[in-house]
Amino acid sequence: MIDGQKNVLIVDADPVQRRALADLLASDGHAVMLASDGEEALLKLENGLVDLVFAEEILSDMSGQELLWECIRRWQGLPFIMLTGSGTVPRAVAAIKDGAFDYLVRPVDRQELLRGISRIFAASAGRTWARSGNLLTEELWGGKSPSMQRLYKLIERVAPTEATILLLGESGTGKEKIAGLLHRLSQRSRGPLVIVDCGSTPSTLLESELFGHAKGSFTNAFKDKKGLVAEAHGGTLFLDEIGNISSEMQLRLLRFLQERKIRRVGDLVETAVNCRVIAATNADLAELVRSGEFREDLYYRLKVITIQVPPLRERKADIPILADRFLRLFAEDKPLSRLDAEVDEAILDYPWPGNVRELRNMLEAAVILSSGDIIRMEDMQFEDTDEDSPLPGNLLSLAGSEKQVVLNALERSSWVVKDAADLLGVSRRTMHYKIKKFRIDTAKRST
Repeated sequence: MIDGQKNVLIVDADPVQRRALADLLASDGHAVMLASDGEEALLKLENGLVDLVFAEEILSDMSGQELLWECIRRWQGLPFIMLTGSGTVPRAVAAIKDGAFDYLVRPVDRQELLRGISRIFAASAGRTWARSGNLLTEELWGGKSPSMQRLYKLIERVAPTEATILLLGESGTGKEKIAGLLHRLSQRSRGPLVIVDCGSTPSTLLESELFGHAKGSFTNAFKDKKGLVAEAHGGTLFLDEIGNISSEMQLRLLRFLQERKIRRVGDLVETAVNCRVIAATNADLAELVRSGEFREDLYYRLKVITIQVPPLRERKADIPILADRFLRLFAEDKPLSRLDAEVDEAILDYPWPGNVRELRNMLEAAVILSSGDIIRMEDMQFEDTDEDSPLPGNLLSLAGSEKQVVLNALERSSWVVKDAADLLGVSRRTMHYKIKKFRIDTAKRST
């Protein structure tokens, strides 16, 4: 491809119109690809880099609008121009509102068209249009570890389906972000994503929040209220911290999942709601079922597909990637270049009980606290962890009970830090960090 050349895909069932536009764009120096219908267009988009799509409003296998929606779902930000032989102002407004860059009625003025394309490419200079896999890594801040690669593949497989999904994972692992991605990569992406925090909403209010209420149904119910479930019609309902809802709410939610109908508090009329449900929790729902705190039938209704989000400590290969991205995010107006070598080692060793959220917040604070161009240990605010609790692992492994491991190594090496570090297979810098972290008094070394 010559310097400055762009790849333009033209989708039109009429070979004459298709060829005429192709000749015009080729004369302006662009590489042109042709497709006669939506299916062929999607195949070309999958197999090659495309910088701009021209699509006829009426195609043989789908409408231009449907092709636009599919492009928005799978290639975020890809410029799209709708073409038509007989357009109207309302249809043009609808197309642009749906995400098209422009809506053109044939015959199109050649010079005006070429100027418009130049403006598009000038505005998008340096950008690439992410397919779903790239969108996942972008939204989830990167992840090369095997566990995250498996997660990406699972999200790509299940997002286009209508299946109810249960997200399991510790607090701070990014469950809400994943729910948002599942929505954006689904057929319902044009509909609303309604988020309900079941953990922070009092149980006395949750029923009204979810299902709405009729005027006069209780004290201070001065007018009808539409519930959040109804607000999610045509889109996705995300129920966060689902493990916290009461037994009464569990029953009402179960009935909704079975019948896909709701009845407002104090109302007699049922309303059908068409939405996808995604639930999330950091609780052990299976254990709550065994203890009788969570309905078994609701549990199986929610876990049609289960996605387990790995904690940060189980994907340490991603920590440097995440740290680098957070550092660049928060240091936009500050001349920060990198993390100190000791910080690099410390962030890999720290257990991150708050997961990605904790790493992000800690680096944001470190950027503020740092006085130079390097983040140092004194800028980091590591929390004390329960070092004495036994963990599985070799006694001479930092995956075990760390404090005891360090003490054992120091005792076996007669309190010579270098020898203890060699015994554990870590650097002396890391060993000194451990001694400081666990407040070990090395003055008691044997003589």
